[in-house]
Amino acid sequence: MNADPPIPLPAALTGRSALLDDLRAELGRRPSVVVITGEAGVGKSPLVRELLTRTRSSDAPALTARCRQSDAPFPYAPLIEALSLCRPPPGDLPAVTGALRGLLPELADLLPPAPPPADDPRAGQHRVLRALCALTASLGRVVLVVEDLQWADESTVAFLRAVVADPPPDLGLVLTARSHTVPRTDVQGGDGLPFPLHPPAHVVVAERHLAPLSVAETGAMAAGLLGARAVPEKFADRLHRWTGGLPYVIEEVLRGWPDTAACPAGTTGEPEPPLPASARRVVVERLRRLPSDARRVVAAAAVLGDPAPVHLLGAVAGLDEQETRRALAAALKEGVVRAADGTYAFPYGLARRAAYEAVAEPERPVLHLRAARALTRHGGGSFPLVRVAEHYRRAGLRTQAVRCLEAAADRAARGGDAGTATARYLDALRGGPSAVVRDRVALKLARVALNARTGPQVPAALREVLAQSSMGPGPSGEIRLLLGLLLRNQSGSGLEALEEIARAVPDLLAVSTGQAARALAIIAIPSLKGWPVGEHRRLLAEAERLLPQVDEEDLRSAVLANRATALALMGDPSAWDAVADLPEAITVEAAARVHANLAGAATALGHPERARAFQARAWQAVRTNHAPYLEAFVETTDMLAAFTSGRWAGLLERAERAEEQYQDVPDFHAEALLVCGLLRLHSKGQTDVARRLLDRAVRTTALDTGIVLTSAAAAVVRVHLAADRPAQAAQAAEGVLHHVRRTGAWVWATALAPPAVQALIRDGRDGEAHRLVAELADGIARRDAPAARAALLTCRALLTATTGPQAGASGSDALYAAAADAWTALERPYEAAYVREAWGLRLLAAGAAGGRTVLHEAIAAYQDIDAVWDVLRCQRGLREHGQVTVRRPGALGYGDHLSPRERAVARLASLGLSNREIARELVLSHRTVEHHVARALRKLGLSSRTEIGSQLGP
Repeated sequence: MNADPPIPLPAALTGRSALLDDLRAELGRRPSVVVITGEAGVGKSPLVRELLTRTRSSDAPALTARCRQSDAPFPYAPLIEALSLCRPPPGDLPAVTGALRGLLPELADLLPPAPPPADDPRAGQHRVLRALCALTASLGRVVLVVEDLQWADESTVAFLRAVVADPPPDLGLVLTARSHTVPRTDVQGGDGLPFPLHPPAHVVVAERHLAPLSVAETGAMAAGLLGARAVPEKFADRLHRWTGGLPYVIEEVLRGWPDTAACPAGTTGEPEPPLPASARRVVVERLRRLPSDARRVVAAAAVLGDPAPVHLLGAVAGLDEQETRRALAAALKEGVVRAADGTYAFPYGLARRAAYEAVAEPERPVLHLRAARALTRHGGGSFPLVRVAEHYRRAGLRTQAVRCLEAAADRAARGGDAGTATARYLDALRGGPSAVVRDRVALKLARVALNARTGPQVPAALREVLAQSSMGPGPSGEIRLLLGLLLRNQSGSGLEALEEIARAVPDLLAVSTGQAARALAIIAIPSLKGWPVGEHRRLLAEAERLLPQVDEEDLRSAVLANRATALALMGDPSAWDAVADLPEAITVEAAARVHANLAGAATALGHPERARAFQARAWQAVRTNHAPYLEAFVETTDMLAAFTSGRWAGLLERAERAEEQYQDVPDFHAEALLVCGLLRLHSKGQTDVARRLLDRAVRTTALDTGIVLTSAAAAVVRVHLAADRPAQAAQAAEGVLHHVRRTGAWVWATALAPPAVQALIRDGRDGEAHRLVAELADGIARRDAPAARAALLTCRALLTATTGPQAGASGSDALYAAAADAWTALERPYEAAYVREAWGLRLLAAGAAGGRTVLHEAIAAYQDIDAVWDVLRCQRGLREHGQVTVRRPGALGYGDHLSPRERAVARLASLGLSNREIARELVLSHRTVEHHVARALRKLGLSSRTEIGSQLGP
């Protein structure tokens, strides 16, 4: 037997489906009393309307009576309005109902004659009560709804009390009342019903208290109102805080949303929505009903903003404790505030805004000053400095506000929270401090911002201070040095950063040899976009010359750490002695920074064991200190090491998370983009996506210590070679090779040199290939760079293709074998497989024995690291040389739908590429592409490839 399909609910009833089903069942059992309570705006009336829609039938009418707030209510007014619409059966009404003729002229033709007037007014009132009960009973199977019982007059309460005590057998009674908490309906005067609920045992009673919506339900309601499938979780959370999860307020807020077709972004910086006039009216009406002291306490709560205890509210309101508690009781009764864990606050953010706007403008600064002083007085030694600063600011006391913000930043810096400290120092500078305070705060900001992920605000603020300041050479030199470091590490301004630090050196020399040596050691660290390596060596020598004159241990440590980093990145054999010279007692931040730098250098140079040891120490340092910049530094270094060593499982997801998180630090963002692009290419075969990611990485990186530019260019060269575009492959390498030649940083050409040599050879430029290999050999001579030497072996093996068969195969085989072994020893499985692929193809092209075996070894190695694109390229090479590959069983069937490969082929065909061009792009045979195009046309029901674009979809 099939169940009834679920009934779709309006957005305003999100999360109430199960409750409606429950109440519908309860109301169907007669006599029944359904009580629904909840605070204003929680959705009691919409719920009742939907309940009546589901239960209404021709033989079971529904009457709705709504109580209204009034200083002089008319007796039975809501009941009379509801019963005036009923049509009782003629002739069966008891004589007592004639007492209603004067009250219900609409039913005069149905009611019995009016009885004679009663001598006692109380008897007359009782007669009307009996008549209303009798008329209700005569209606048979009816649903009577009485809403907003908190405003019911005494006569209506008496009627309901009588009906509940002895209900007609076919009556369904639905009562709603405002209640901020789950009410006690069995006692007199509780929050909720104005009378105790004591029905007979045979009466079905259902009591339900409507709670506000959860965050998830708020998001679902918003999606329904905006006509979207879903809204972002951040937006749902913010909307819930704005509205308290009250459906009425949610609907009012979103009613004025600027674009109901668009899904709100929900970003952290998004401003609050305008306060709906209807929501403001609700709060203001409640405030008007409060006594004077209660309004003062509510104003104090609005100014404080956060939940506050009694003594704090009293201090801001200017009331003693007893007066404050009485005032809070009145505010709680009206639902203006809520109590939780000994504190009091507004039920939702917009209610607080409405209450704050109701405070007269001249009174606000006075209340904010009281709040600042009360928080300081009652907060002890750890009072909320940022909140106090904001109160001082709104009270017009700028100096005190800046002092509190600086103290808050100092507290965060002492606790290792660089991000919070940076934000607070920036706030202090924006507060308009005096020149002395401005210069002091700027120096603190520059020092702490190095370990935070700051964005462009900090460099802009420091530049402004430097432009305005008349500070001495020491502070200005240090700020300029730190500004340069920020530009270098976080803002993507490579050469500009180096020049800024260089400008700081003369100022620093005037006051501190240690600071000057530190600055020189920093700009001695080489990069592909920086100065020639020789210039960096000169700067390092200057720093080393000053080092004996540096007495400060922290500055000596900084110079020694940068010296070790610079030497390691240059591949200088003395680098490891420099590492041994590092002092044991360096700060946690310095330890994380230097060991991450050394781990990256060791990975690039080809020292995997050293890289692991350095990386472990970097992670250890980061885990003991909350520094977002350093965490990002160590994470991206670790990801690059994982890619280099072939640990690709789960790495793409990790890199994509990093790409999203580190967008405010260019070099880290570039490294995450690089890993994403390389994995999209090699493990997914998505050449177009990969090239876009790699291009973004190249454009994003600031200085690049030999990783991003070379690795991205090498990948693009391989893409062009796989598509048989050697000229474009060679061109893709030229720009980065220019950087290598300009800087002399040949130890960083490891990734690029082999594919660049291969591209030049296949483009018929043998002479250039030989010159490139000679440059590489000369550039890495006397360098401690095992990976560069393995790349040199690979290049020399590739060059054997230019010497012809007369040179003999044995020398070529020996070079290829030596290169493959070298890469294997360095724990670089991808490069080892790449060498075997080139070796196997060389053997197959020469018709020599063993080519198939070597190429299958390459395929197996690629498969071990999930390099799918490279496996396909090898298999195509086998096919082109007449070698048959066996497809693994169990291929997935797609029926009439396009397979991923068919879709990729169809998309390229729709762009106008020929079958041969598609084959080169996707590393497929020409015949395979023909088959894919034919199948795609058949499945799409098309006769021409020119029609594919309109049918393919996204």
